[in-house]
Amino acid sequence: MRTGGPQQAFRVPDPPFVAREVGRFTEPWAMTFLPDGRLLVTEKTGHLRLFDVAARATGEIRGVPAVAYGGQGGLGDVVLHPQFASNHLVYLSYVEAGANDTRGAVVVRARLDLDSSGNGGSLAGLQVVWRQAPKVTGYGHYSHRIAFGREGKLWITSGDRQKFDPAQDLQQNLGKVLRLNADGSVPSDNPFAAQGGIAAQVWSLGHRNLLGIAFDAGGTLWTHEMGPAGGDELNRIERGSNYGWPIVSNGDHYDGTPIPDHSTRPEFNAPEAWWTPVIAPSGFIIYSGSLFPYFRGEGFIGGLASQALVRVRFASGGAQEIRRHAMGARIREVEQGPDGAIWLLEDGANARLLKLTPR
Repeated sequence: MRTGGPQQAFRVPDPPFVAREVGRFTEPWAMTFLPDGRLLVTEKTGHLRLFDVAARATGEIRGVPAVAYGGQGGLGDVVLHPQFASNHLVYLSYVEAGANDTRGAVVVRARLDLDSSGNGGSLAGLQVVWRQAPKVTGYGHYSHRIAFGREGKLWITSGDRQKFDPAQDLQQNLGKVLRLNADGSVPSDNPFAAQGGIAAQVWSLGHRNLLGIAFDAGGTLWTHEMGPAGGDELNRIERGSNYGWPIVSNGDHYDGTPIPDHSTRPEFNAPEAWWTPVIAPSGFIIYSGSLFPYFRGEGFIGGLASQALVRVRFASGGAQEIRRHAMGARIREVEQGPDGAIWLLEDGANARLLKLTPR
């Protein structure tokens, strides 16, 4: 039993939810709800789908930029501007090709014009807000999750692109959490703003591959990232802090070469929770709805390798896993619906969209 205050006590059912299939997609990566209850769903191959939940009808949003599809790359995250109801701006992340077999993540924004009839629409006035710099070879660790904070700033996760050392270099924005204004300009109060250039974008550094980003009710930012062989992390993101990658990790290199643990280097910010064996985290919400009152304030992390929905409780500035709900498939994305239901996207071809509601 969990208590929600002096007047409340909630008995958590076991299992706590039932899952119902609502739709299917091809290599989906992210989703977000429109004010009218329809869903925008990205597919890695470069399609932005508009899904009518009530009719179970899938349309397409035209005007998506060409993406560099392959490996972990393609079309990524999708979020709405905080004032979407008035400005109709939507933000997308994706991977673009560069010269000499290089690639990098990009965040763009555009006006979403929905068709007056039918289940479709288009993007207009596309504007690049941010780019990974430099573009490098390889097909992994783009991260490119995006979120808006309560003050209207744009937050972007940028992976290390499997290049390790750039995560510690303020002249590159790989392996970082970035904080920008909604138009892509740099806030003057960022921790490294005085250095100018790329460093001015940076809020925190020393990250590996951050595939989840969420704010709790108090405005604290949390991210999770994939570790190497072991050591997946859940981090409380603090201004100007260094999280140690690749100097420290609670995992080791894939070839078995040890990496010093966080405990050996206390000057680096250690994770609040970590996992070995890995869960391969992807997708993340901190629940704030009323449909599951006993979940309010808890985190839900989608597990790829773990094929689970991992439930996390936050307390005293820290966090710990309290339950792992087996889903029988790789979970790519987690989202909270308008009515408080929890929505999941499976990973891969013919992936299911699931709606979780209380038992």
